[in-house]
Amino acid sequence: MITTQAAVLNAVNEPLVLTDIVVDDPEPSEVRVAVTNVGLCHSDLHYMTGTVHSDLPVVVGHEVAGIVEAIGTAVTDFKPGDRVVGALTPSCGRCRNCAAGHPTQCTRVGQLRQRRRPAFSFADGRPIHRLGDVGAFSRHILMRENSLVTMPDDVGLHVGCLLSCCVITGVGAVFRGAQVRPGSTVAVIGCGGVGSAIIQGARLAGASAIVAVDLDDARLTAAKTYGATHVVNGAFDVPAEIRALLGDGVDYAFEAVGSARTAATAFASLRATGTACLVGIAPDGTDLTLPAADFFFGEKRVVGSYMGSGQAHEDITQFARLYQQGRLLLDEMVTDVVPFSQINEGFEAMKSGDVTRIVADLTTASAG
Repeated sequence: MITTQAAVLNAVNEPLVLTDIVVDDPEPSEVRVAVTNVGLCHSDLHYMTGTVHSDLPVVVGHEVAGIVEAIGTAVTDFKPGDRVVGALTPSCGRCRNCAAGHPTQCTRVGQLRQRRRPAFSFADGRPIHRLGDVGAFSRHILMRENSLVTMPDDVGLHVGCLLSCCVITGVGAVFRGAQVRPGSTVAVIGCGGVGSAIIQGARLAGASAIVAVDLDDARLTAAKTYGATHVVNGAFDVPAEIRALLGDGVDYAFEAVGSARTAATAFASLRATGTACLVGIAPDGTDLTLPAADFFFGEKRVVGSYMGSGQAHEDITQFARLYQQGRLLLDEMVTDVVPFSQINEGFEAMKSGDVTRIVADLTTASAG
């Protein structure tokens, strides 16, 4: 066991508190990672504000990169010193969904996440929960061997961390979730971190038109950097604006906000036979109301995409290669890197439209 520092959420709508915690020794198939960087994700905010439930106290954070520090007795694929990012959807590889190529829907997740002892605890032994079985806002974490991917030396971990959530979620939704066809038209509603990754995915997929939709003009300007061919301010009638631009609705509309309203907008923006792909995490209890006639007479479809609907190890490796080739923009997505001691200020900065992604640097010295 080691003692380290983590940002702990003790109550919803309260700041994260930097606290000394105890990290358990790795179990046979686990790896202890010295965390270098974590992306601040809007998914974390859902748990911090209570719109999505989490047991407390909890260490949130999941978009993680770091250095392997210690390995369990059964680990064969990693050694101390390896540079890694997280592959955040645990999968057994053997259940029906995994065998069918849907590891993000593994039916044995609950079993995989069981440990004999808590991974994190306070000094007095009280357990601390980990968001997504990761708890990345800690200077040291435990990950299963099959939940890590090695990073090339020329991919900085301050951008590599984005591959573990933001990029795999967005780009993966394009290629695996919606399966965008070359030459098709795409709308992306919500142009934060995940939305920016969706835009890049649509560009890489060969979409002929990519319409970025957001309420913030700064984000719409940034969207053009990532490949948007048109922009629409979400304060207007978005479906009408898209039809005015393209003469018809889009073939694919991606929702990256997480609300019933924007999901309905995505669906209404489709042309007949189009597909709406819901990517944003909506608050607990959110229900969708969509016109039934559009399903029957327009043959529209709605699909969900969780964490890119993909094969995390393969996808992350390929996305790193695209970054090395200059075809996937990551440096441009990192608006700022903040020291661990300023993590609450980083989340506050996320409210600005000038921000695509804030990344925390956990290698900075402890406060005090």
